[in-house]
Amino acid sequence: MNTEASEIRVDGIAVRVLRKDIKNLHLGVYPPNGRVRVAAPLAVGDDAVRLAVVGRLGWIKKQQATFAAQTRESPREMVSGESHYFLGRRYRLRVVVDEGPSRVVQQNRTRLELHVSVGVDSRVRERALQRWYRQRLRELIPPLLEKWRPIVGVRVAFWGVKRMKTRWGSCNDAAGRIWLNLELAKKPPACLEYILVHEMVHLKERHHTDRFRAYMDRFMPQWRLRREELNRAPLAHEEWRY
Repeated sequence: MNTEASEIRVDGIAVRVLRKDIKNLHLGVYPPNGRVRVAAPLAVGDDAVRLAVVGRLGWIKKQQATFAAQTRESPREMVSGESHYFLGRRYRLRVVVDEGPSRVVQQNRTRLELHVSVGVDSRVRERALQRWYRQRLRELIPPLLEKWRPIVGVRVAFWGVKRMKTRWGSCNDAAGRIWLNLELAKKPPACLEYILVHEMVHLKERHHTDRFRAYMDRFMPQWRLRREELNRAPLAHEEWRY
């Protein structure tokens, strides 16, 4: 899909405008700092975009305040004693130097062991932990898909896990493809389930319309509470770029 990008300012807020071959205008506020983006039809001018943003200023500022108050993790050094999260629980990391490939072992509900060779740097250690997170998600997601497939009434042709900077999940409705953010391995299980259902519903309704929200209310009545829980969870330290 061809897009045209520009930027306008509304009430001191920078708004990135992407014009696409779409029918309706869509406005979003994104982590980590409340970036505002509008996807607008090609024929919609800046004045119409500005008017739409003005009409949502209260909501935009509320979302930005939520992101500003959200806890950020400090940069991870991948050393013993450091805190890491898995499924909403806090774990202490213990680095064990031994032979063999780098790997992670969950010792109990409070400690993760990271086994590495002598001289392995923090980047290699982090990649080992990321592989472990990915494996855990690949074990957790299939049963959730089986649970929700008959409820939502869609077929997921493909799903995958990858690191994403601005979204917890994404989908391609035409291909029936869903991607989930690797960071969800750190969040409570209810948050993972919420994002999965959210993306499955997008296979029925592409945008965040009233119809989309009606589906969410029907399938997962507590979805707003799960969204709030996810928004309260600490964001990973990242060099965020867009």
